[in-house]
This record gives sequence, structure tokens and C-alpha cells, in this order.
Amino acid sequence: MARKMEPKTGGETPAMEELRSRRFVSITELKKNPMRLFVEAKGETFAVLNYNRPEFYIVPAATYAALLDQIEDLEDTAKIREREHGPRVAVGIDEL
Repeated sequence: MARKMEPKTGGETPAMEELRSRRFVSITELKKNPMRLFVEAKGETFAVLNYNRPEFYIVPAATYAALLDQIEDLEDTAKIREREHGPRVAVGIDEL
């Protein structure tokens, strides 16, 4: 679930930043006790904020690996679709 936050700015109209995680912490909190935050997150991704703006996300290794697998699958699908109307080559079963 994404939440939108307004960063603190010096009088200018703030841009809305979309958070892509349910949990978020400040960089200051992260520096104080990072392992406590990891344990409390219980495997969830969390955003690290700097001046109320997401600077980066901390993602569990299993989630990161799953994301990379999904990206690879999407890239493979795009290649298949790109090539499906290309030239065809007849191949016999004995040639495989």
C-alpha cells in the first residue's frame, strides 16, 4: 500500500512523493539501530526518508530475488513477442 507524503520545503510548492512501502523510517532512526528495524519489519520492505522524502528502500533478499526473476520473465516475454512474427526456419526432429 503506497502512501503519499509532502516533503518539507522552503516555501515552494512541494511535490508529492509516493511511498512504495507500508513502513518507513528516517535516516536518523536507521542509523540508531538498523538491526532492530530489520527485525521489526518482519521481512517487509521499508522506505528510508530524508527530509520526509524517500531516498531509498531496504528490501529483503528474497523479495529482491523475486523481483529480479519477474523482470527477467518480462524481458523474455518481450523478446518472444518481438520475434513471433519474424522469419521461420523449418527444423526436423532429428536436427534438434
